[in-house]
Amino acid sequence: MLDVRRLRLLRELSIRGTLAEVAEALQYSPSSVSQQLALLEKEVGVELLRKTGRRVQLTPQAEVLVAHTAQLLETMEQAEADLAASLTTVTGTVRIAVFQSAALALMPDTLTRMATAYPEVRIEMIQREPETALHETWARDFDLVIAEQYPGHAAPRYPELDRLRLTTDAIRLAVPPAADGGTTIRSLEDTADLAWVMEPRGAASRHWAEQACRSAGFEPDVRFETADLQAQARLIESGNAVALMPDLVWTGRGTTAQLVELPGRPHRTIFTSVRRSSAQRPAILAARETLAAAAAAVAAGAGRSSAAPVDDLEGHRAGQ
Repeated sequence: MLDVRRLRLLRELSIRGTLAEVAEALQYSPSSVSQQLALLEKEVGVELLRKTGRRVQLTPQAEVLVAHTAQLLETMEQAEADLAASLTTVTGTVRIAVFQSAALALMPDTLTRMATAYPEVRIEMIQREPETALHETWARDFDLVIAEQYPGHAAPRYPELDRLRLTTDAIRLAVPPAADGGTTIRSLEDTADLAWVMEPRGAASRHWAEQACRSAGFEPDVRFETADLQAQARLIESGNAVALMPDLVWTGRGTTAQLVELPGRPHRTIFTSVRRSSAQRPAILAARETLAAAAAAVAAGAGRSSAAPVDDLEGHRAGQ
């Protein structure tokens, strides 16, 4: 019988690309990973890996094993979820990947609510960019990811992950406080000659902001780049930059910046994703329900209704 642990190492190699990355992800030594994969080759009796320079490439036979391993891991995870659901208490660990504005606006309240309602559930949180976090959740580094989707900019999709809408927030033009005698900014076009702050290239927010400026007839003068939205807010409030900012950034802190409505009143969608095989695990269900309550509280506090209650973005049943 094939060793499941070795099969998982082979799948990890197909996902991560190098023995060193597999070793780092699973906290093994590279030599141990190599040794275990060599033993797997001996077990199956066919070549699984070929060297291509400093890297290794999976053979077609290895890809067959990887596909079956993915199915096996899904079945095992489903079994774990069913076992947990049979218990009378909600326990376990939920590893959550979350982007910055959601971490600031939603996670403190979520953690407080979870500690009260589900004291035996351990929540571990790491900040990640949504695109990376979705891939890492698919790869089983995390159990749940909070991600975002900008208008006309689809987030990556993985068949093994579901997608449940959590909330939406408006995207507005954030400009410095009005100064006596200064120019009043009423539209995106008014910022054509001003300094902009944006996230680094590759971020969905950066792509969307650049396209919005180009649609308004100008190329933004991006003088400042930072993934830290709190730093962006300070640059705006201090009069040094303008930016397109989602409302969630201002939750719990307010701002002296002027917030200008954009044509069409665009909104960002915030959603959660988990592997479908673990979606019914009680601890994950509890985390999602608690996140929904926290998001609803933020929406109510901002004087707006949550335009997106927890339901499946793709029209599937929750937890399918």
